[in-house]
Amino acid sequence: MTPNAAALCSRLGIAHPIIQSGMSRVAGPELVAAVSNAGGLGILAALRLQPEDLRTQIQQIRALTDRPFGVNLWLHPGVTQPIPPASIDPAALASTQRRLNDIRAHLHIPPSNAMPSPFPALVERNFEVILDERVPVFSVGLGDPGHDMVASCHDRGIAVMVMVTNVRDARTVAASGADVVVAQGTEAGGHRSNWIAGAEEAGTFVIVPRIVGAIDRPVVAAGGIVDGRGLVAALALGAAGVMLGTRFIATRESIAPEFFKKAVIGAGAGDTVVSAAFTGLPMRTLGNAFTSEYGDAPVLPPMLQSNVAEDIFRAAGQRGDAAYFPMPAGESAGLITDLPSAASVVETIAAEAARIAASLRA
Repeated sequence: MTPNAAALCSRLGIAHPIIQSGMSRVAGPELVAAVSNAGGLGILAALRLQPEDLRTQIQQIRALTDRPFGVNLWLHPGVTQPIPPASIDPAALASTQRRLNDIRAHLHIPPSNAMPSPFPALVERNFEVILDERVPVFSVGLGDPGHDMVASCHDRGIAVMVMVTNVRDARTVAASGADVVVAQGTEAGGHRSNWIAGAEEAGTFVIVPRIVGAIDRPVVAAGGIVDGRGLVAALALGAAGVMLGTRFIATRESIAPEFFKKAVIGAGAGDTVVSAAFTGLPMRTLGNAFTSEYGDAPVLPPMLQSNVAEDIFRAAGQRGDAAYFPMPAGESAGLITDLPSAASVVETIAAEAARIAASLRA
């Protein structure tokens, strides 16, 4: 383990510099606890949880592990200050619904011209739960927590970890006091963790050393990493650890539907696309009929897009239809061929990395 990795592990109270990302529809209490029990850091996805549900799930994690864990919230403006559905341009809504109605016809569900339901304002209340429960790590996606949120966390002994995609945002969140910065390469699955249009992005092998050289705190690499080889490569780039999302989709404890897990296992490296069609924000996902059929139709503002299409996603999920279900995943899906336990993933990566590091020193 490098000095940087040792420092990260000491700061977070973990044995291995391996972090499971808090992906929505994937990371529930069982997965989080399994990763933490194995010596990594599990992170709960809380984007859509009501505060009472978040508190319950935090308590469930604590019943399953006495190890550190995290909770992830988005701080994108479209989530912290949800956009009112009434502000949608009627012509854009009509065009979006026309395209979605073509897709609904494939699924034999009724057409709709309705306005989407509002996205709930949950961030402030869920942050209070995180503070009240003194969750060991507050994980941030798509936003800058700012001095006040960071100070509130530090007052309660909570470490703050923020994901970014570019040097400018890394410097911003470091100035806010973030303890750990996650550098997300373009290979990574899920949403692009930026909140300003036109943000600079690059692959993991480029963005990690750029951010390592730009800030004075631990950097965690994310994007395209599934095994010990990836961990060793990230450490060689100056990272203190790695964050994995796609690898943990295809684990036994993941709450992802079985058809989603099988799609990840069966995917090739070129089977992902970046699309805003699911949520209104760019997201790397497994390409399917929904991404191809939605095409270049207008996309509603962030999170209203996901609400307007929720009937499609719900129907697809109930039928086990991967063709029309959101399946965020990274290019690393092309390296995944099995469905192990989450603990096995952590332990195998740590052991493989140790063997590789030893062979390089020989």
